[in-house]
Amino acid sequence: MIASVAGRVAAVAPDGAVIEVGGVGILTHCTPGTLARLKVGEEARLATSLVVREESLTLYGFATDDERAVFELLQSASGVGPKLALAMLAVHTPHALRVAVAAADLKALTKVPGIGQKGAQRIVLELKDRLGTPATAVDAALNGDRGTALWREQVHSGLVGLGYSAKDADEAVAAVEHEADADLVVGRSPQVAALLKAALRSLSAR
Repeated sequence: MIASVAGRVAAVAPDGAVIEVGGVGILTHCTPGTLARLKVGEEARLATSLVVREESLTLYGFATDDERAVFELLQSASGVGPKLALAMLAVHTPHALRVAVAAADLKALTKVPGIGQKGAQRIVLELKDRLGTPATAVDAALNGDRGTALWREQVHSGLVGLGYSAKDADEAVAAVEHEADADLVVGRSPQVAALLKAALRSLSAR
C-alpha cells in the first residue's frame, strides 16, 4: 500500500493533483479543501489510500492521516465507494462526519451529493460504532493531529460566515497554523478568538 507521497506539486486540477516523486508524476484524487492547500512548484505531503480495481489503480490523497482513515472506514458501509467517500469528505470534515453519524443527523449526511435518506440511515446504522465519537475526535486533534483540530473547523466556519470563500478561509487557516502549534507545544488549547483575528489580519494584508 502507498501510505503517503511527498514531493513537488507539478499540477493542480479541479479533482486532483500531480505530485512528483523521484521523477515520476503521481496523480492523486483529492477533496477541494486539500487541493486548496497545494501550490504548484511547492513541496507537499499527502496521506494516501490506494484503491485497487480489476481495471485500475487509483490513488486518493488527503491533508491528514485522520482524513485517510475516515475515507477508508466510510467505504466499509454498504453502497459507499471511494468516490462517494471522497464526496463526503469534500462536504464535511472528519469531525463533522463523526458528529453527524453519532447524532444520526440524516439532514447533514444527505447534503452530500449521492446520499439519500435511506443511504444516510444505512451509513448511521453501519458506522455508528466504528467511526469514533466526536469527543475522541477532538481529543485526538488537540493531542497530535492538528489537521482535524477543532480550532480549524471553528475558524474556517467563522471566516465563511463573514463572507469569505472556502478557498480564502483554507488559506487563512493555514497562515495562522503556526500560532496554534505554539499553543499546543506548551500544552494549551488553541485560542479560537485570537486565531480568527489573526486569520482576518492575514486576509486583509493581501
